[in-house]
Amino acid sequence: MRPSVLFYWLVLSAFLLSCPAALQAQAALALPSLRPTSADVLGEDLADADAPAPPKRELRAFWIATVANIDWPTQRGMAPEVYRREYRRLLDAGQRAGLNAVFVQIRPVSDAFYKSDLEPWSKYLTGRQGKAPIEGDDPLPFLISEAHRHGMEFHAWFNPYRATMDSVTRTLAPNHPLRQHPQWFFKYAKQYLYNPGLPEVRTHIKRVIMDVVRRYDIDGVHFDDYFYPYPEPGQVLHDEQAFATYNPDNLNLADWRRQNVNTLIHDLHDSIQAAKRWVKFGISPFGVWMNKSAHPDGSDTRAGQPSYSNLYADSRLWLREGWIDYIVPQLYWSTKFKLVPYATMVEWWTRNRFDRHLYIGHGMYRMRESTRSDTAWRNPRELPTQVRINRSYPDDVQGSVYFSANSLLNNPLHTTDSLRLDLYRAPALVPTMPWLDSLAPRPVRELVLNRTRAAATLTWVPDPVPAADGDLAAYYVLYRFERGQVMSPADPRHILAVVRPTGLGQPATFADTTARFGTAYSYFLTAVDRLHNESVPLRVFSEGKLPVEVLAAAPINMPAKAHRPPLVV
Repeated sequence: MRPSVLFYWLVLSAFLLSCPAALQAQAALALPSLRPTSADVLGEDLADADAPAPPKRELRAFWIATVANIDWPTQRGMAPEVYRREYRRLLDAGQRAGLNAVFVQIRPVSDAFYKSDLEPWSKYLTGRQGKAPIEGDDPLPFLISEAHRHGMEFHAWFNPYRATMDSVTRTLAPNHPLRQHPQWFFKYAKQYLYNPGLPEVRTHIKRVIMDVVRRYDIDGVHFDDYFYPYPEPGQVLHDEQAFATYNPDNLNLADWRRQNVNTLIHDLHDSIQAAKRWVKFGISPFGVWMNKSAHPDGSDTRAGQPSYSNLYADSRLWLREGWIDYIVPQLYWSTKFKLVPYATMVEWWTRNRFDRHLYIGHGMYRMRESTRSDTAWRNPRELPTQVRINRSYPDDVQGSVYFSANSLLNNPLHTTDSLRLDLYRAPALVPTMPWLDSLAPRPVRELVLNRTRAAATLTWVPDPVPAADGDLAAYYVLYRFERGQVMSPADPRHILAVVRPTGLGQPATFADTTARFGTAYSYFLTAVDRLHNESVPLRVFSEGKLPVEVLAAAPINMPAKAHRPPLVV
């Protein structure tokens, strides 16, 4: 298919926006999908009132895997300035693609990508387990702050039970738990794993995770699909002694194993909420909970490793009980795969999310690893088709997460381009979680516009008084409308920029260098807290002597189905 004129406009806009003069904002972050030239260079294409608006609320995330140096850092033992530069490069790629969250693996094998008194430094960071980074660097504060600077949530990704990737123990650090407490572990398929049936194991894992929750400014705690190990032919999992000792309810072996994992998930949820109510807890399980042939509540699929029966991970229960805030089923099958059809699984998860957020995990890496049994991955439209299927459930699918960062960076079959230039052209705010926080911050107190030929400069003063829940604004969203346009803050195509101040309570400034001199605009500004609740907007006009006014409107984070009459500038 020949590139369209729109494609060349988009490429040109990306080039122009890379110039330093394209955005002159003090203490501001304008994401690539949020930068002002998007609305102007694309003109009517991006803000076409007749076209359906893309979702304003949508999680758009990617995983950065550190185990075996899959994504980052690319080599072990790098100097801090080098691995920081590599990390920025990955975030830059995510930012250009329009993403708003990142899940970074900080504990791949009972080790740490941060300073810890409980577990050793990771060999994937420094080259030798237990060896500290050069100059005593603690990477985690940088990883978090840089993600926030790029307009992304930071979710700390832990592997709860995996202790090693192989059976070699002589290279383990002296303070690795496997050396200090060998009775906590079992060996399975040439690797060591924590025994989930031991109470002291659950205590240790909770201590490790809660240490990070309390000491670092993370936005979420994240697990992937590894719980009990994936079964392998000829292998036997030896946990007989724990089963005999710690089974007061006399459960059968399978139910007992599931109860062990359930207990960790439940206890960890309660601990996180008691420590920091704004920290989310989410899990990315294997995509199929159970096949319908084996369980009446299962999906109409023929998956080989259902998580409920094979990994003893009852993710459906965790959702029903409200123990997790979001789930990211790994649907790494194509829309044409007959054994586990993508659309079938999306529909099943929408019926089993129990009012918690459902994000879909996409296997972007498969766009370059097509197999004989699933050749649809050779079609560059495959992943965009999956995103459109997700969006056909606007009330039930709240976003996507892509595995993994290197695939996003390498742009297989121009898949990343499809996100940046099409699906994610307009920005999106992270969906709210009303069970954690539904109260918006107070709007800014003052919004001032100074118009010159060079730019329209907006300056505002935040309200220093926190909302009733104690929250101040974490960032601001600036909307722009031309006179005569329908004024709807629900349409993300009118978002000009997301602005993050250098400090809470400090005045902020944004220079709209794309404003055409002589054109009348109306600007909206909203305050947003760290759980993405959005205040009522303030409005200011770019011409005339009209005063700044607070619109008499409901909070912007009201349900999408609620009626809000449109305003016309």
